[in-house]
Amino acid sequence: MFFISMMVIVCIQRLMELRIAKRNEQWMIKQGAYEAGASHYPFMVILHVSFFLSIITEVILFDRTLSPLWLPLFILFFLTQAARAWCLLSLGRFWNTKILVLPGVKVIRRGPYKYARHPNYIVVALEILILPLLFQAYYTMIFFSLLNLIMLSVRIPAEERALVDSTNYKQVFSKPK
Repeated sequence: MFFISMMVIVCIQRLMELRIAKRNEQWMIKQGAYEAGASHYPFMVILHVSFFLSIITEVILFDRTLSPLWLPLFILFFLTQAARAWCLLSLGRFWNTKILVLPGVKVIRRGPYKYARHPNYIVVALEILILPLLFQAYYTMIFFSLLNLIMLSVRIPAEERALVDSTNYKQVFSKPK
């Protein structure tokens, strides 16, 4: 029951985030934003949807159970969700699942972005580790951690190129904190 509850809650959370992203996208486009990295975005969507299908399949097919370390893992997962919300709130209307850049806008360097360039990607990487570990879905954890690493090796450079080309990103992140 805990597994089903977790999957439902996390999937609802993701759907709500997609709704926020769509609303933010519409606002940004009206302000003159453009999308970068559009060619890899469908693969990222497939990766994330497949991650949930994989964890569900692995838990059911291999009769995986809750980890003996479930409590610290659950607390860690809860903290990653708090960090996810912090990322979203810090970027406000600029947060999105797509790489949308509004030329001339100053880069946000507050909240977790004060400490890391891409904290949301750190959160996602941790989720892809922790959620499967919580239910001992080791195949899912390994496979999707590797796929996510490949995806980020494409996505982060695309995002940074777009930000360098159209914002003060290079100046902001080349300065010492």
